Amino acid sequence: MSEQIVARHWLAHLTPKAAPALATSTVLILARIWNANGAEHSIGNAVLMTALSLAAATAGACATIGRAGDPVIAGTAFAASGALAFAGVAGYTDALPLPLLLWSVATAGAYTLAARYWRTDRREHGAHQRHVSERREEHAHIERVETIRGTTQIEVARTGAAYAEQLAQALITRAALPGFDSTALERAGLPELPTATGIKEP
Repeated sequence: MSEQIVARHWLAHLTPKAAPALATSTVLILARIWNANGAEHSIGNAVLMTALSLAAATAGACATIGRAGDPVIAGTAFAASGALAFAGVAGYTDALPLPLLLWSVATAGAYTLAARYWRTDRREHGAHQRHVSERREEHAHIERVETIRGTTQIEVARTGAAYAEQLAQALITRAALPGFDSTALERAGLPELPTATGIKEP
């Protein structure tokens, strides 16, 4: 059971790393299939792919202009422009070395761009983990302080109850002593302690 969990964890880490290579390889395979089905030396298809690539590049440039520019949209548009240009060249040419060269360049560029986002993601994830750890330690400290405070209050209450019980026992014991006279205490000027039977009603 633990081996399956480790395998899923390993695949979860591998998949994002392999995504750029899978993307460029997919474009290359589709372009060569298109080449075998009539795109080789086809001027019309080359013009179409060039126009689409330029349109995507223009959309990416527009997405970066102004304060409302979205870097995600811009990056997607530029990636689509590069993929279209790569597919057009790989579909138009007859030899395989040029498409393979473009594939290697595109793959290297994709990994270069992806590495930047991976570093940013790692920094954000690390900062989030530190924040969560600090909050957890802060809550644990507060819980420890509250636990100590509650324990102290319980001990104080127990001490007061023990004192009251000892006082009551002392009063009972004093009243049971032979020859005890409360009036003698009053004549001596000492205050009379309450009796064990309770306080007299007025």
